[in-house]
Amino acid sequence: MRQDILKRFLTNTDETGRFLMKSRITGIIYFVEPIYNGKTPKWGDLNPATGQLEGNYGSKYTGAVTKKESLITEENGFVNIGYFKGSPFGAIDQRDKAHQERLKL
Repeated sequence: MRQDILKRFLTNTDETGRFLMKSRITGIIYFVEPIYNGKTPKWGDLNPATGQLEGNYGSKYTGAVTKKESLITEENGFVNIGYFKGSPFGAIDQRDKAHQERLKL
């Protein structure tokens, strides 16, 4: 797939974990990308006869991207870029409430 297409649309969200959230209060759209360090856990099918893991699918279905693969950059027009651990929903809620307060909505 061409890079310009990848930057324009959300693709393979099951594999990348990317998603959008739009605030019903402020109208701001938050773009979320789970980031990982490039090391995927081993998972697949456990063969009961041998006790061995077969068909390791961890390299494709990570549900995250590496920092190098991230689309969230200033060069792509993003502002207020933040990194945090845990669920993005709490961080987005805090940011949106702060923005709502600044706007006095």
